[in-house]
Amino acid sequence: MTTYATIEQLCDHVGQEVTLRGWTYKTRFSGKIGFVVLRDGTGLCQCVVEKLDELAEVFAAAKELTQESSVEITGLKLVQKAVDYPITPKAHGVDFLMKHRHLWFRSQRQHVILRIRATLVDAIRQHLNKSGFILIDTPIFNGTAGEGHSTLFGVDYFDEKAYLAQTGQLHVESACMAHGKVYCFGPTFRAEKSKTRRHLTEFWMVEPEIAYANLDEVIDVAEDFVCGIVERVLNDHREDLEFLGRDVASLECIKKPFYRITYSHAVDILHGPKAKQLLEDDLTTKKQAITDLSTKLDELEESAKTARKKWQQEKAAQDIQAARTERSELEEQVGNIPHHMELAANFEWGSDLGGSDETIISRLHDKPVFVTHYPKEVKAFYMRVDRENDKLVENFDMLAPEGFGEVIGGSAREEDYDILLSRIHDHKLPIEPYEWYLDLRRYGSVPHGGFGLGVERTLAWICGLPHIRETIPYPRMMGKIEI
Repeated sequence: MTTYATIEQLCDHVGQEVTLRGWTYKTRFSGKIGFVVLRDGTGLCQCVVEKLDELAEVFAAAKELTQESSVEITGLKLVQKAVDYPITPKAHGVDFLMKHRHLWFRSQRQHVILRIRATLVDAIRQHLNKSGFILIDTPIFNGTAGEGHSTLFGVDYFDEKAYLAQTGQLHVESACMAHGKVYCFGPTFRAEKSKTRRHLTEFWMVEPEIAYANLDEVIDVAEDFVCGIVERVLNDHREDLEFLGRDVASLECIKKPFYRITYSHAVDILHGPKAKQLLEDDLTTKKQAITDLSTKLDELEESAKTARKKWQQEKAAQDIQAARTERSELEEQVGNIPHHMELAANFEWGSDLGGSDETIISRLHDKPVFVTHYPKEVKAFYMRVDRENDKLVENFDMLAPEGFGEVIGGSAREEDYDILLSRIHDHKLPIEPYEWYLDLRRYGSVPHGGFGLGVERTLAWICGLPHIRETIPYPRMMGKIEI
């Protein structure tokens, strides 16, 4: 009787004969010995085959294996031979890999990232469930805006105008009045015409909401939440993070307390000497890195000409492509730095913080930083007006360190009926679609608040990924809808 095992289970079958089932990751043959590296979704295993008389057919079959051929290995049983697999060991550009996203999953890097994502999602759910939060599923189709009309995706809903959900917050607020502590977790959609490394048009967000909570209490919950999920990922995926090149030590610093500053303090930071010095140092460092990479590329291209063995040629091609990509990204960053310096120096109080502003502030802190009390004119209508300064709202953004920027946005919600009604008028929103939302202030209104954490931005930060497109199985961006 055949005993099947996965690669991660092999340590439980020492001294036993088992059959592995998976796909050929790569092969190498030298004389009378061959090496077949198999992957099965749980790991990689190097299998050895010798050219013995009794194994002649097996050895010959192994030599015919191609990348991504599906096989069973005790001896060797070919399930299906893959022909001309497009993602070869040679280097490929990002556009090519995104076009073949359905196959790119199989590469070791993507495999690791998506496994970490699965753990992150599980950590989010477990932390909230164990903390007494109740899951409330909120609708994808909505008749009202939650975060402003400029980023709404409109759809035809049986001859009525509807929108894809920007947030589940408004609906989950009603549930917190029934259950006390609740959360929703699902896909959200923003029609921002942006191609930055931080933006997706479809992404996943978890949104806890808490009754009888003020701003500081909501921030405390967010702080504990982030510490908990980072700790879980570190415990379960330390080796995977190191494989990705992540500085694990920086994640070990994610402990309470985080920094807490006001919006006005953040503006002072942007105008201050540390921000200017940071960008000037960036400019110098990155220009030197471009020069060094150009020299390295010349050396790599020269060595590629003399490479004789196939694996040497493939390795040289990978190194050249990686160096070119890195240099191109650095050149783009160097081109943007003067603009970021100008934006920071000329930032006006009353404007919303942009991506480059958040990057500067987060890089000047070694742990997450909560920025609180933004001007009400740049924030959503439902945020609680500061009773000590009615130009401000009681909100916060949590900026991840190392330049990763905002991963959480939250606030105390306006619990006063008259003030909320006034805010809806200020935003020139129609009253009728929000009557149900106003009911929450008519019948037993209490102080409450919550926040939203973006899964993809959080994963990019934890894994140290430069672009958000690798953090979701099928990224949706401007110009990317097919696969």
